[in-house]
Amino acid sequence: MNMHFDAQAALGFVTAQTAHIERTVNETRYPDIQYPQLIPVDTSAHPFAQSVVYYSSDIAGKAGWINGNADDVPNADVNRSQHQTPVYTAAIGYEYGWEELNQAMMLGISLTADKAQAARRAAEEFIDGVALRGDATKGFQGFINNTGITPVSAVTGDWATATPDQILADVNAALYKVHADTNTVALADTLLLPPEKLNLLATKRLTDTGVTLLEFLRRNNTYTAVTGQPLTIRGVLGLETAGAGNTARMIAYRRSPEVVKLHIPMPHRFLPVWQAGPLRWDVPGVMRLGGVDIRRPKEVAYVDGI
Repeated sequence: MNMHFDAQAALGFVTAQTAHIERTVNETRYPDIQYPQLIPVDTSAHPFAQSVVYYSSDIAGKAGWINGNADDVPNADVNRSQHQTPVYTAAIGYEYGWEELNQAMMLGISLTADKAQAARRAAEEFIDGVALRGDATKGFQGFINNTGITPVSAVTGDWATATPDQILADVNAALYKVHADTNTVALADTLLLPPEKLNLLATKRLTDTGVTLLEFLRRNNTYTAVTGQPLTIRGVLGLETAGAGNTARMIAYRRSPEVVKLHIPMPHRFLPVWQAGPLRWDVPGVMRLGGVDIRRPKEVAYVDGI
């Protein structure tokens, strides 16, 4: 029996297999990866941009009565500040060993997508962590712990002992804070809670009714009352200790690229296969991303101590 191993043929076999594997991986969804549903993602920058420049803004000005022949017409203005977010490269790939490759070729079977899916999963988890909690090694702040947002204490707080009415009042106060801080221009349409607090809302019932706080809140909240649209309510890991003094934090904000963005100039991608050693074929995976930019801080409210 000819046991000669053709490295060039092996490379061609892996290359052909990865085309199908990558299509499979790109179709896979990871439901517990949260950042795409919480933070608008911007991929418009050049993949190799060293940084992304953006501007935060705040409007100023107020209309008033004037004489019909007056020269002192009030003017509106926009205060703009320039910010620059650096972009860095991260990587996670996968590999095939000599034995598994030979066995697949011998049996005429396809290589599985398991390793590629594991790599993509690891990439998504990495981005999720940077987006939500930041990364101190690169100076990135996360969305749930950004020092550009000044937190406030919940009116009642300590939901474990609070009454249903007090809990609902705390939530609506958080939603209304965005409305008040923007001179009634914006409304928070998204509410983020620690999973434990979301579970409390889902299981605690209003007095003398069979309705849970979560059911009631979805129908009766400041945002829905004004717009008629449903309020998005999500549980986010990390919020249980994100508040001042490691207390639980609630976040109310308007989910819009005008308010917050995550820059990913190069989404995770796999590079061509290469023979990394005498018995190993690697498929490198790379991505380039910046941090989270909160462009309109007044449209994000941190409420601690719930």
